[in-house]
Amino acid sequence: MPETSIDYAAVYRALPGMVALLTPDLVFADVNEAFVRGSGRSREDLVGRSLFDVFPDNPNDRESMGADNLRASLLRVLSTGERDSMAVQRYDVESPERPGEWEERYWSPVNTPVFGPDGKVALIVHRIEEATELLRARRRAGEDRGWMLEAELYQRARELQELNNRLRQAHAREREVALALQEAMLPARPQVGHHRAAVRYRPAVGALNVCGDWYDLVDLVGGRRIGVSVGDVVGHGLAAAGVMGQLRSALSAASRVADGPAQALNVVGRYAHVVDGAESATAVTTFIDFERRTITYSSAGHPPPVLLHHDGRLEFLDQATDPPLDARPDPTPRPEAMTTFASGATLVLYTDGLIERRREDIDTGLLRLAESLRRHRTEDPETLADIVLLELLPPGGATDDTALVVVRL
Repeated sequence: MPETSIDYAAVYRALPGMVALLTPDLVFADVNEAFVRGSGRSREDLVGRSLFDVFPDNPNDRESMGADNLRASLLRVLSTGERDSMAVQRYDVESPERPGEWEERYWSPVNTPVFGPDGKVALIVHRIEEATELLRARRRAGEDRGWMLEAELYQRARELQELNNRLRQAHAREREVALALQEAMLPARPQVGHHRAAVRYRPAVGALNVCGDWYDLVDLVGGRRIGVSVGDVVGHGLAAAGVMGQLRSALSAASRVADGPAQALNVVGRYAHVVDGAESATAVTTFIDFERRTITYSSAGHPPPVLLHHDGRLEFLDQATDPPLDARPDPTPRPEAMTTFASGATLVLYTDGLIERRREDIDTGLLRLAESLRRHRTEDPETLADIVLLELLPPGGATDDTALVVVRL
């Protein structure tokens, strides 16, 4: 069947519901024909002007919250990148024919983000359904009981929205504290001597999605050997951030005295058994020996690191994979493997937020990562880390945290 060219601008103009496009500054970028008719304003009166300059709150109604509620919804969309549906709002509109006179109006708005190439919100689709005529018809028909029910439902909707707003604020405060805790526990600069390394941490989008991803770089023998690790704690919020800090610190300490990465993970695995919230936590650690040009590694249920050789060949370090940290009931040693590298190679460790997508096989994400690394292998670690995040994370942000470490060997 041949592809058909669709004029989406014409589709937008013909949409039966009232739809406007708002910039991040809450200025009308465009409006469809239904919005022009429903608002009683001309297109010229709308496009290029601020939403709240065109439709201010009713100054004669001290209890009016329509404009404040709508502004809060739009700002939530900008800050979270998520759609926001509002309860029915009373939002009076000044008569364009009779300035100073305000008409009682009821609206049900839905605000949806549109993302730009940089992953930020570029536009907001502001769609509204008007309920005013329905309520007026009920009044004219003398349906007092129905009108009383409508008024009661409207009041309950307002109370529910106020409760939701308070919950969002509480969740936002928890997220800020969790992020601050996470950033405080993760090393800001890699302490690995002269070796070039870049680290990145990207929290998940949404107020409740702060997770327990972490990374660590440890100087083992005066810069001649270093340990590089990443891990992932299941869960969200402050609890996950706290468990992350305990496991990261334990692995960092164990790496300094262990004979190799497998022994370090054995120690942390036994510790994870007594840490509430460490269930199913994963980690992978690598010991890099710059004199022998070897990488020894071991994984506890974590996605494999990638070794990008100088000639463009890619090697997934997946020959020493074991269950998550707390999944071993006995002290059986974990597996350990070794590979070699030449000067100029790049080692990349990451958490699953970088490669996993819903309803997609994990091999697809690994292939996407491999292709990105191969294309940009000549870039320095800082640039390469930024490019990988830009190419692999969804435009609106990932639904899981992402930690990334890039080391030039």
